[in-house]
Amino acid sequence: MVYIKRRITRPVFLGRVQVGGGAPVSVQSMTNTDTRDVRATLGQIEELVAEGCEIIRVAVPDQQAAAALPQIIKALEIPVIADIHFDYRLALESIKAGVSGLRINPGNIGGRNRVAEVVAAAKEQNIPIRIGVNAGSLEKRLLEKYNGVTPEAMVESALDQIKLFEELSFREIKISLKASSVPLMLAAYRQLAEKVDYPFHVGVTEAGTLSSGAVKSAVGIGILLNEGIGDTIRVSLTGHPVHEVRVAYEILKSLGLRQRGVELISCPTCGRTQIDLIKLAGKVEERLKNLKKNIRVAVMGCVVNGPGEAREADVGIAGGNGEGLVFRKGVVIRKVPEAELVDELMKEIETI
Repeated sequence: MVYIKRRITRPVFLGRVQVGGGAPVSVQSMTNTDTRDVRATLGQIEELVAEGCEIIRVAVPDQQAAAALPQIIKALEIPVIADIHFDYRLALESIKAGVSGLRINPGNIGGRNRVAEVVAAAKEQNIPIRIGVNAGSLEKRLLEKYNGVTPEAMVESALDQIKLFEELSFREIKISLKASSVPLMLAAYRQLAEKVDYPFHVGVTEAGTLSSGAVKSAVGIGILLNEGIGDTIRVSLTGHPVHEVRVAYEILKSLGLRQRGVELISCPTCGRTQIDLIKLAGKVEERLKNLKKNIRVAVMGCVVNGPGEAREADVGIAGGNGEGLVFRKGVVIRKVPEAELVDELMKEIETI
């Protein structure tokens, strides 16, 4: 059951993927390959798609990267977004190449005339633009006005760009207000949510490595999603981007917003545990990692409370003294020796 009342936003379309307008929160990531290396970039995108990535963004730092886009786009069904900084001409080249969307940063893309040229080209091809405000690259005048980086400065940056787009009769807009500080990004998104109805791309930028970055992203993204704010998300992690997609789905699954693959529930163990639960949980996780069934699986250490605590799971096991219970929806099915628990659990999963 979902308890979250989502913010009502305008829909935009990245290829066939709808963002906003009540569509499911979509998961995206960004390649960290050299975009000019078409083979490596396509290889990584294929890995990301296999993990459930629905929108992919690639860096376009120069004309060579822009020239590689047609080959990349032609080989994919997933929508491709070009990430543009500094040179508005790269945005124009990316649009010609057939991208499904653009990300531009109002702090470094150039003046009104350059932005207007990009908007006109995007309008002609009917592709959306993400206004990507970043705490690390705010306009100098805003830093001076607000005496540094503040939520108000970030919101004003976005509103200025939105106003320009609207004056140009362009409303195919997504917005992000990213910062590495969770409180800063939370305040900025909340403030802007009260002022506009455009869909939001939500994330904590430069979140960190897999462990610390996953925690920071889960807190920042999770809080906003729980408040109904957010239409598409990217978890920014230092490392291979497949981890970004996995963490993103775990965040969405924890809030009941999306379900993809297995949700594993396992207890932290305590003094009552009489089986090697840590080893068992690891084996179960390993055997389930490629399973695409949308099910909840519980691995519990206590035969007293285990089945009850995990009664919402589709199937599970709960340990006793050298043995354990196999249960479905909180109801015990049978008792088996500890050595057979994982195999018996897998048999139950195969029947679903």
